[in-house]
Amino acid sequence: MENGKKRKIFGTDGVRGKANTYPMTPEMALNLGRAVASLFKNNNGRHRIIIGKDTRISGYMLETALASGICSMGVDVCLVGPLPTPGIAFITRTMRADAGVVISASHNNYDDNGIKFFDGDGFKLPDEYELRMEEMVLSGELTKSTPIGKSVGKAIRIDDAAGRYIQFLKTTFPLHSLLDGFTIAIDCANGAGYKVAPNVLEELGAKVISISSSPNGSNINDKCGSTHPDQLQDIVRQTGADCGIALDGDADRVIMCDEKGGIVDGDTLMAICADRMHRSGKLARNTLVATVMSNLALDHAMHNSGIQVIRTAVGDRYVIQAMRDGQYNIGGEQSGHLIFLDHNTTGDGILGALQILSVMLKENKPLSELKKILTPFPQVLLNLKVREKRDFSAIPDINKAIARCERELGNHGRLVLRYSGTENIARVMIEGEKTDRIKEMASDLAGLISTHLGE
Repeated sequence: MENGKKRKIFGTDGVRGKANTYPMTPEMALNLGRAVASLFKNNNGRHRIIIGKDTRISGYMLETALASGICSMGVDVCLVGPLPTPGIAFITRTMRADAGVVISASHNNYDDNGIKFFDGDGFKLPDEYELRMEEMVLSGELTKSTPIGKSVGKAIRIDDAAGRYIQFLKTTFPLHSLLDGFTIAIDCANGAGYKVAPNVLEELGAKVISISSSPNGSNINDKCGSTHPDQLQDIVRQTGADCGIALDGDADRVIMCDEKGGIVDGDTLMAICADRMHRSGKLARNTLVATVMSNLALDHAMHNSGIQVIRTAVGDRYVIQAMRDGQYNIGGEQSGHLIFLDHNTTGDGILGALQILSVMLKENKPLSELKKILTPFPQVLLNLKVREKRDFSAIPDINKAIARCERELGNHGRLVLRYSGTENIARVMIEGEKTDRIKEMASDLAGLISTHLGE
């Protein structure tokens, strides 16, 4: 909701759905292309918009439709092909383009897809821009006045986008430092980072063991990547690698594992980086920005380091907005979105991994030692498919159960109940002191949700 208006097309991270079904159809992509071109075509002269994508087979279909829509409004298109979402934000900014478009459903299955937009500065569009685009698409106004003749846009392909992004990533690593002697396993999720990520690490001197780096259009996120790091953990243990890096489909998230194969999630990665930045005088306003889903232990760990934690709604766009408003320079999510505004304008999995590697190098400590900065509170997270997203407080049984849980948890735990912004899924997250009890509470609440809202 924004100013009382309910979103009809956009979710919390662009437009997303099953590819070739509403709203992820070629017709919708065409109209979204027209809308974004119209939105940013606000003065004289030629304009251009960057389009990039991940490795889903449906990306070809949507890329062509988007490009057609943009060109039909008299705006030129620059096609960069498969490239991580943060790479597209970087290219948009450095090429002085009017806007950027990413075709990706991030960590979702291959048969989903999505479209998200950046402004010319590489930041995701604010709510009011997305609502204006919805209005354009749904009102039919886009077809009232279209250019003809020489005023129609053209499309060109940018062949060196990946190389530009690799060079940028290397500049975020300490000057004159190398990863010589490091062995790093990386799971590219058969996604957008499959070329860039291994190349960056190799060019910095590391021995790289790359898995899930052979996309075929349908294997993106398939039992691999940041949501399925089991294989990566096994590879690290078997090879004696110094650490493992797991990206998601569009490489804007990262989850790591230490040299023993132990998982290190976004909360711990943020804590490690924020603590190092604080001690080196580089943490803006001594503040880390996280979301309501981050573990309570993050607040405790940061308090011990003299760092304030500010929490936002779920979604990296809300983290980034809080960072910009407060002039903070690090934030992120437990899921692995790590945002370093000193370097890039959105979550960046590869950049985040490089920051952790630089701490390992500077501190001369393995990741298993660094991760001791944070000991997570017991936490249960359940995801439930629902047929509709009704207000939980409007369902008496669920509302009463929420109140009971919150009374019992008091100041020694938390309950977060929310819907996914991109799928018909309800998420139940409970933290508390006793693992068995919070599992029981989460199960009871999940049962009520399934009864009232289940498929």
